[in-house]
Amino acid sequence: MILIAGPYKSGTGGDPELMAANLRKLEEAAWPLFEAGHVPMIGEWVALPVLSSAGAGITDPLADDVLYPTAERLLQHCDAVLRLPGDSQGADQDVRIARERGLPVYYDIAEIPRAV
Repeated sequence: MILIAGPYKSGTGGDPELMAANLRKLEEAAWPLFEAGHVPMIGEWVALPVLSSAGAGITDPLADDVLYPTAERLLQHCDAVLRLPGDSQGADQDVRIARERGLPVYYDIAEIPRAV
């Protein structure tokens, strides 16, 4: 499983359309990873339903207590991180955690070996 990390909220000013566009950019990496034999994972795929079930949205103060911890918990189960371009405090945190745990961090899908 490879965590796809990149901008989601960063640079959007809380605009839902810009956040949706950022999520689509993250999701563009999902198929190439899957096709290469990996399971792609994006933290927001888990965090957004968790927020919704708590009666909160992405602009709610609870979001910071869910988004970052979700990615950190997911990294306990991931084999690597794919860091996509763009400023993102959360994605930078994902990279730091991955490196602390000895996980590979890739910056281009082409760098990722096919799964056997």
